[in-house]
Amino acid sequence: MTGPRTAGPPRRRLVPKALTSERPRPERIRDLPGAWWLAVATVCFGAFMGQLDASIVTLTYGSLRTEFGAQLAAVEWVSLAYLITLVALLVPAGRLADAHGRKLFYLYGFVVFTVASAACGLAPSLGALIGCRILQAAGAAMMQANSVALVATSAPRGRMRTALGVQAAAQALGLALGPTVGGALVSTLGWRWVFGVNVPVGLVALVAGHYLLPRTRSRQHVTGFDWTGLALLALATTSGLLGVSAASGLPVPGWGIGGLFVLCAVSAWAFVERQRRAATPLLDLKLLRLRAVSSGLLGALSGYLVLFGPLVLVPVVLTGNGHSDLTAGAVLTALPAGFAAAATTADRLLPLTLTDRTRCMLGAAVCTVALVALLVVPLTPVGLAPLLALLGVGLGTFTPANNTLIMGAIPAASSGTGGGLVNMTRGLGTALGVALVALALHAAPAHGPLDGARWALVVLIAASALTLAAAWLGPRTKDGARHDHRPVRRGTPHRRGSSS
Repeated sequence: MTGPRTAGPPRRRLVPKALTSERPRPERIRDLPGAWWLAVATVCFGAFMGQLDASIVTLTYGSLRTEFGAQLAAVEWVSLAYLITLVALLVPAGRLADAHGRKLFYLYGFVVFTVASAACGLAPSLGALIGCRILQAAGAAMMQANSVALVATSAPRGRMRTALGVQAAAQALGLALGPTVGGALVSTLGWRWVFGVNVPVGLVALVAGHYLLPRTRSRQHVTGFDWTGLALLALATTSGLLGVSAASGLPVPGWGIGGLFVLCAVSAWAFVERQRRAATPLLDLKLLRLRAVSSGLLGALSGYLVLFGPLVLVPVVLTGNGHSDLTAGAVLTALPAGFAAAATTADRLLPLTLTDRTRCMLGAAVCTVALVALLVVPLTPVGLAPLLALLGVGLGTFTPANNTLIMGAIPAASSGTGGGLVNMTRGLGTALGVALVALALHAAPAHGPLDGARWALVVLIAASALTLAAAWLGPRTKDGARHDHRPVRRGTPHRRGSSS
């Protein structure tokens, strides 16, 4: 017979609590009337940094091909490896953040991203650079899965579209500075500094996030994690994008390319079936049955395809015609500059009676007109700049309204998952923009009525038409300009956001 059990010494935590829990904002910051604007401004650091990195990297393609003796189809994996990892991890990162804290995941994402950026700048080979980009994407997923959610849950009811417009403008500013800064860095200091520029921005964002971001107010209980679903999602996205990339010049036989597309289709079907049957699915398919969510995600995917396609096309066209990287970057700046201008001024210039759906349709129509015009004007700096600016205006009108429709339809407790969905479709659209433009440039006939650039523009016009169709399919509301589309459930407070 054994005696009564005596309590042993308390078990030591393997990880200090300060590293695994969210710290509140200082009271003097929390109680400021405009505290929510400080939170939005802090999230804009991540929005700026992510898009700066996405747009600046395309300017390194020429230098990377020269230094490592690689083809365009191999060098584009500096972008595609990043985007594939990002697409695969955004939804799980958002789901885990909903359970454990969005502020916590956002700040740790900055740590990973900043360290990986420094490693990219020191990479000794193309393979090492691609590996560092994968690590960088893991950090970006932790940031981006929570950026839209942090904005949507921090902004007061009725100000969400304005807040999301500011965040979109920060993304556009990153895109706008990327080509110019990238062209200048590549032309003077070299391609390695393209990645090093992320480090000081990341350090500033970490300090700001620690003091200005609120703790997570509503959390979602998660009892397990769908690793099988994650593997199937990663397999579907990787095989599909690898198939497009292989068709654009990688030394892969035709049967191999066909096999990659079959694998993509099968794994995508298996992922959906898995989500229907899993006890703790990676993605709640009920969200996709909401009309605002499904049509909005389709619009986000095609819209970002339209946004990022020119970021690959324009440098290739202009440098191929003898212009410098600096000139190509300066011309390309017109696209995100137009995006930023529209995203920040649309609420003041457009009638308040316009619904978000109408704003989406208007923006998508402007995009389509701009791309069709690019088919008939000379692809020179003078001809490209104004039409790229017009294209940016259309996308800047479309994107905040589209994001408002999506996030307004998603319950607050699932904001991280919803934000992950938005950013996953953005990442997939970005990857398709890079891959499909590279495919069009490779597959076009050497001589004919349309050269490679024209074929790429046809692809972008089709994507823009899909964006317009998605906007047309969106929910019809009478007060979209003043209502954030979020249903208020009984027993839940009307005020949104975080308490500390």
